[in-house]
Amino acid sequence: MKGFKLVLVALVMLIQIAIVPAALADAPKLTTTPEYTEVTTAIADLLNAKSDPENSELSPVEIEQKLGALNLQKYILETASDWSQCRNETGKTIAVYAHKAKKTPQPSTLYYLGTGKTTDDDWNCDGIYLPTGAKLAGQPELTQPIALQFVSGTQLTITSNPDGEIELNLPAAKTLTASPDSTLPIPNLTLASVEATAPNAPIED
Repeated sequence: MKGFKLVLVALVMLIQIAIVPAALADAPKLTTTPEYTEVTTAIADLLNAKSDPENSELSPVEIEQKLGALNLQKYILETASDWSQCRNETGKTIAVYAHKAKKTPQPSTLYYLGTGKTTDDDWNCDGIYLPTGAKLAGQPELTQPIALQFVSGTQLTITSNPDGEIELNLPAAKTLTASPDSTLPIPNLTLASVEATAPNAPIED
């Protein structure tokens, strides 16, 4: 009986040894990406500005605010165990940006995510699209569409408050408007057209 137990324990340990490296191999290594370099460089520049405030165009308060946001992005990039995912809890269809995570560099495509759904963890949800007429909590109604971009590894939840305003559990890394320099496609859509579009985003089973 003891021999059987020993064999059983050894078998369980072998299975764990086989599974753990595979799981680690699937985890994104985001500290080797250009995104991580961009964030750490921006932090270094702000720290230099903080040490020499008289030669900075930013106020001490602005420097601290930007440092706080960048340090959060750095933390996400360093600790993420999955690619970015977006979860829609607004009660309506929303538009998100995503690309197949392991096929980088790859342009991000605009998809429509149904309410109660989460983007597939094999994809990287790069951000969300807010059309004309949308309203972020505490901000005026949008008169032009924007894209809110997030660092890779972000686990984003999008909700809607009783006033119908969009709320996010994490701040965006960048706010983009339609321009030739935009890294995300920003079509000129209305809130009604987005909400009426059939969901087609890759989602978790």
